[in-house]
Amino acid sequence: MLIPLISWMLFGLFIGAIARLLYPGRQDIGLFRTMLLGVAGSFVGGFVVYLFSGGTPIQAAGWIGSMLGAIAVLAVAMRRQSSHS
Repeated sequence: MLIPLISWMLFGLFIGAIARLLYPGRQDIGLFRTMLLGVAGSFVGGFVVYLFSGGTPIQAAGWIGSMLGAIAVLAVAMRRQSSHS
């Protein structure tokens, strides 16, 4: 039970960090939000895979799907943050 949780945390941190490097501009989020960004991106990527190929609506995506999902989540969050300022 603990090993899968740690794996998800490390995967999310890695994917979130790469998404932050690929997205232009500065993002003022810490390590915890970076990790959540990566995990959320994985589920967003998994949902997009579900739309095109089936399966279950809540599923994790692979590396590329997770990265694209994380970039999409980050883009939405940054646009939402800039519109409130």
